[in-house]
Amino acid sequence: MPYGRLTPLALAIGLAMTPIAQAGARDVRLGQGESDFGGKGLMQTPSARMAPLGNFAFSASRTAPYRRYNLFFQPTEWLEAGFRYVEVENRQYLAATRDRNNLDKGIDIKLRLREESRYWPQVAVGARDMGGTGLFGAEYLVASKRWHDVDFTLGIGWGYLGNQEDFTNPLTHLDDRFERRTGFSPGDDGGDLNLDSLFSGRAAVFGGIEYQTPWDPLILQVELEGNDYQHEPQRNHQNQDSRLNVGARYRLTDGIELKAGWQRGDTAMVGVSFSTNLATLSQAKRDPQPMPARDAPAEHTGDWQALSQELDGNAGIAVRRLRQSGNTVTIEGEPSRYRSLADSEQRAGRLLHNHLDGDVETFRFRWQERGLELRESVHERDALVAATHSADDVPLHRHGLYAHGAFQPAEGDILYESDPRGFSYNLEPVLEQNFGGPDGYLYRLSANLDSEYRLGANSWLSATLTYTVDDNLDKYRYIGPSDLPRVRTHIGDYLAETDLGISNLQYTHTTRLSNDWYAMGYGGLLETMYAGAGGELLYRPFNSDVAIGVDMNWVRQRDFDQRFEMRDYSTWTGHLTGYWQTDFEDVLAKVSIGRYLAGDIGMTFDVSREFDSGVRLGGWATFTDAGDDFGEGSFDKGIYVSLPFDAFFVRSTRQRAQLAWRPLTRDGGAQLARRTTLYDLTEERQMGRYWEDYDDAMR
Repeated sequence: MPYGRLTPLALAIGLAMTPIAQAGARDVRLGQGESDFGGKGLMQTPSARMAPLGNFAFSASRTAPYRRYNLFFQPTEWLEAGFRYVEVENRQYLAATRDRNNLDKGIDIKLRLREESRYWPQVAVGARDMGGTGLFGAEYLVASKRWHDVDFTLGIGWGYLGNQEDFTNPLTHLDDRFERRTGFSPGDDGGDLNLDSLFSGRAAVFGGIEYQTPWDPLILQVELEGNDYQHEPQRNHQNQDSRLNVGARYRLTDGIELKAGWQRGDTAMVGVSFSTNLATLSQAKRDPQPMPARDAPAEHTGDWQALSQELDGNAGIAVRRLRQSGNTVTIEGEPSRYRSLADSEQRAGRLLHNHLDGDVETFRFRWQERGLELRESVHERDALVAATHSADDVPLHRHGLYAHGAFQPAEGDILYESDPRGFSYNLEPVLEQNFGGPDGYLYRLSANLDSEYRLGANSWLSATLTYTVDDNLDKYRYIGPSDLPRVRTHIGDYLAETDLGISNLQYTHTTRLSNDWYAMGYGGLLETMYAGAGGELLYRPFNSDVAIGVDMNWVRQRDFDQRFEMRDYSTWTGHLTGYWQTDFEDVLAKVSIGRYLAGDIGMTFDVSREFDSGVRLGGWATFTDAGDDFGEGSFDKGIYVSLPFDAFFVRSTRQRAQLAWRPLTRDGGAQLARRTTLYDLTEERQMGRYWEDYDDAMR
């Protein structure tokens, strides 16, 4: 959706102040500070240091006339990436007619080329402001080396980092194009990757030293800048009495750090950073303990309903049916609590052993989601029970355990069958925000009543009612220039028009067409802005790294009051999407080709990684034939974080929350915000971490 439910700042502060979020955090602080521009560095300059894998940091600093707000991630051990807003206090917003400070947006990236060793420094190459207007664009090659309590950094900078021009750009010996640097032109929409200017123009030396004082929370800094402040964007040149900057970092908590400094020889700097590690998020659990397996089988009382309730309460299986065929008992159900199916199965195996007589030799778990059969796991009873009693018997059970996705029609007598029909609801607060547009910071605090009625195993009716508790949307005025239909830039009107609206009201039905083919149809008020109907088809072989899906939707724009009236605009939209779970850094790559809400045709690239904690970090970029009609930003892009509640709660849960953030809301590349997708519903078609989870569950 165009607006995220949380801002990166709110997320970072919450995680940084949560002790559980710091499990496994490194004790080493030297070289791990956030620079004024965000990312690991000194103050105005970067270093070759990288944060621990999964690091997430929000930082803010002020060095007049600049206020910088930075959001940085460490998706791999060798890659650092982030977004930045720079507020220029003495310049007006380029697209605004009112009195507002200019706000520039940029994207940074840094790659580690070599790890530090005993004799060699760590080396990295990076680029600043490479995906924005390029006002503060810079590239650099930098090395860092630690010696006891001192961390040394030395680098060569180009662009904003090289304005001192200490020497002729050495790359001019390779090609004349490196002599001159192409810059930002007034009126440019920005957002393009200006690759022609990389490592071109003036070059200078930069570097610095960090010293870990005997007082553990305090680190001191001295820095040599490569910028001369006489080539500032928008002719905003600044005085510089000295190239040397001095500063200090003070660790307030594991996730919060304060910093201050004296820069340019005459200007103060203050800042703060909030950080956490998304890869190591965890929480000690107060779940029910797995039931001990009896030494000998029991005589079953025939109370199958009581058994199904225990399977739900202790093993996290919402039982749909219990069947018996000969010496095999099959459990058909949906996972209801634990993220790990291996954990649910070993818990359920103990319960089944304790309730069933000795004639039963095999347990089959037939996993479903929304009535869709996804996979089946088969356990030999004696091997499972022996493994729960002795670690020596675990290998035998593991080698006999197998899973498959080729379903045959269910056989056997039905021992128990639940009624899938039922009503559920929850009430939750929602904070929707927009930051970075000409209207400044906009927010809406609302209460969402989210409800669902299951009409059957494969059918349900969902509804979400949203009530505005507080907002400042009266400040909303601006609609960005665009020759495209207004498919998203009316967002402020939707959020400001009414205090009570229907965000969603739709009917959904799913079906499995064959072993590897799934389908879903839906219709109603699909999201805040659009109503309509659509369908999706997905081909997903069991445990395959590749899946292919296609969706097609006819939608009509809803009225601003979010009730049942419609506006005139309607369109067809749909995409063919390929999914590839790569073996490289656990990355999931998605490519969608199709027609977007404004009628533009193009492609969306989405790359994400899920850490062991269950947190998924990703980003997307959409390129369409909208061209110059897209307006400021040039193409749609953004980042998202999907957080498992299991990492925060003391009781296990499969629920998740997603934060999505994009620099600008524009009409080009706009997709329908569907409530759910078949790829998400069929997640358990992939074995994933099953065997790692099995080892943890059997300990």
